[in-house]
Amino acid sequence: MSNLQKPIVLIFIGNYLPGFKAGGIIRSVENTINHLHDEFDFRIVTRDRDLGDKEPYGDIKTNQWQQVGNASVYYLHSSSETFGHIRHILLNTHYNALYLNSFFDALTIKALINRKLQKANAGPIILTPRGEFAWASLSQKYVKKYVFIMLARLIGLYNDVIWHASSEFEAKDIMDVMKVDSNMVRIAFDLPTKQHKGSTFNQNTRQPSGAEQLRVVFLSRISPEKNLDYALKVLSKVTAKIKFDIYGTIENKTYWDECQQLISMLPDNISVNYGGSVKHNDVIETMSKYDLFLFPSGGEAYGHVIAESLISGTQVLVSTNTPWRNLAEKKLGWDIDLNDDESFVAVIENLALSSNEDFDNSRALIRSKIDGILLNPDVMAANRELFSPK
Repeated sequence: MSNLQKPIVLIFIGNYLPGFKAGGIIRSVENTINHLHDEFDFRIVTRDRDLGDKEPYGDIKTNQWQQVGNASVYYLHSSSETFGHIRHILLNTHYNALYLNSFFDALTIKALINRKLQKANAGPIILTPRGEFAWASLSQKYVKKYVFIMLARLIGLYNDVIWHASSEFEAKDIMDVMKVDSNMVRIAFDLPTKQHKGSTFNQNTRQPSGAEQLRVVFLSRISPEKNLDYALKVLSKVTAKIKFDIYGTIENKTYWDECQQLISMLPDNISVNYGGSVKHNDVIETMSKYDLFLFPSGGEAYGHVIAESLISGTQVLVSTNTPWRNLAEKKLGWDIDLNDDESFVAVIENLALSSNEDFDNSRALIRSKIDGILLNPDVMAANRELFSPK
């Protein structure tokens, strides 16, 4: 299929490649493009810098289209994030579908208002809130968000929008918060990274049981909804020797200060290191160096970092607030209710007693299963249909 024949999907997203600090939202869009670029022409409008950065990327051109991977990208100069400039893009870019990432991002709001006012390009508007309606996320600055939601519903800003949910859980959140019918919600699970195909990973080089600390990792944005403080409180009750490494962008400095206070109170058997941010192309390789990914998140629409841990062969210990459920019976890890912190502790204590053979067998089993889980043809079909609604 030639490029001219492909339906054009115009995407608005707050931050995109080469950025990585926004986490899963970037991976979601990049993965979708990498899987479906032969069928759709993807064009992205985004900011000229990474999340929280004051300086733009050094190797891009602003306010013009350029090829980045399998998509054409328009990086907005900081002075161009205006209603007028976004109107110019919408009026001068032919597209068959408009795909808005994030409910609260200013780019989404400006694009949506412009689209409603100009009444041009009659193709569908697809909006994915990327987990923003999960309570752990919604509760942050709740009053401000609640007022905006009520106002948006009152003026019908989101009328006729097709809502994209990454899971049944997110679909329910969307319907509860926005009071929309189920026929306006499309469920399409996120597509996995293609990076792992043919990749090799570090082998688990553990010393004999008891001679080395259990290697546990937390990798996510440092923000209250990701529950790093809960992980630290769990570890404070563990008696086994633990090496706990934390990676992620410090998005909330006050929250990180609270976590550092908890770290200072941990017993001597728990050693903690903060390793900074990890570029998303390095996440799987980083995960492969650990025995367990501890991620008691308050809510995930999908949880790319969970998938990436499993791709690396590393077991996961997560909350029940993600779509990754019944992990123990699948022998992929554990999903536990946040009200049951003692079960989190028990899993870690038991895992610390595992032998090298146990870890090797677990890694091999996870890697043998993960492609069949992630590359389900039904998931590909649902994502394809998302941009071709009837």
